[in-house]
Amino acid sequence: MLTKDQILRKLLSVNLELAKQLIVSYIRNYFIRSHAKVAIMGLSGGVDSSTTLALLVEALGNNRVHVLILPYEGVSPKRDIEDAISLSESFKVKYDVIGIKPMVDNFKSILERNLGDLKRVTIGNIMARTRMITLYAYANNLGGLVVGTGDKSEIMIGYFIKYGDGAADIMPIGDLYKTQVRRLALKLGVPEEIAFKTSSPALWAGQEAEAELGAKYEDIDVVLYALIELGLDPSEVLKIGDIDKKVKTLVLSRISKYEHKRKPPAIPNIQKIIAYLSEN
Repeated sequence: MLTKDQILRKLLSVNLELAKQLIVSYIRNYFIRSHAKVAIMGLSGGVDSSTTLALLVEALGNNRVHVLILPYEGVSPKRDIEDAISLSESFKVKYDVIGIKPMVDNFKSILERNLGDLKRVTIGNIMARTRMITLYAYANNLGGLVVGTGDKSEIMIGYFIKYGDGAADIMPIGDLYKTQVRRLALKLGVPEEIAFKTSSPALWAGQEAEAELGAKYEDIDVVLYALIELGLDPSEVLKIGDIDKKVKTLVLSRISKYEHKRKPPAIPNIQKIIAYLSEN
C-alpha cells in the first residue's frame, strides 16, 4: 500500500526546468499559430495567476502581455490588489485596474427583480463571469487571446466557475498540480509570500479554498496524482495511507460530479441515427 509521503515525493520530483521550457514553448507556438498580438490575463495576486504571468513574460516578452486587475470593492483583499500591482510592475507589463462592483451590482439589481435575493454563490459566479467578459472585451479590442490561470488540481475537482475563470483560450499551467505550481512560482521569481499564499477565489469576504473544499491541496494533489499519473484504480486510491478517507472520497466524487465543467456543452448526436432510421 502506497503512503501519502511516497506519492508526494513522486509528485514533487517533477523536473521544474523542463516543465517551464515545455510550457514556454507551447505558449510561443500557440500565439504564432493564432496570429494573436497580445496575451490578456487577469491577475489576482495569487500563486496561479502570478506563475502564469511569469511564464507569459518569458514566452512572449513583457510588451505582449496586458494584465487586468479586477477587484470587487469590499471583497477583494487589499493585499491581493497590492501584490498584483507590484507583480505587474516587477515584470514590467502594462496593467489596468478596473473595479467590477458597478457591473456586478447592476447585474444583481436587474436579476433580483425577477428572482428575489440572489444566493451568495450566484453572486460569486456573476463576479467571475463579469471578469471574463472584461478580459474578452480587451482581447477582442486589442487582437489578443485570453490566458487562463487554472491549475490541474482545481480543474480536475471542478473548483472553478464555468464560463468564468474556467473560460480561456489557453491554460498554461493546466497540467501542473497546485503543489507543483507553488514551487515553479519560486523558480520563476515570484516572491515566496505569494507562492505560498493561502488560496482563495475571493468571491466573498473571508473565502478560503481549502476551508471551502474541506481538504488541503497537498492531500488533494496526492489523491489526484495517484489516480491520474500513477494510474491507480479508485479502490486502490482509497487505501493510500496517511490521508483521511473522507478526503479521498471527496476528491473522487468531485472528479465525477464536475466532469461537465471540463467538457464542451453536451450535444446529442442524432444525424446518423436519423439517417439510419430513414433508410430502414
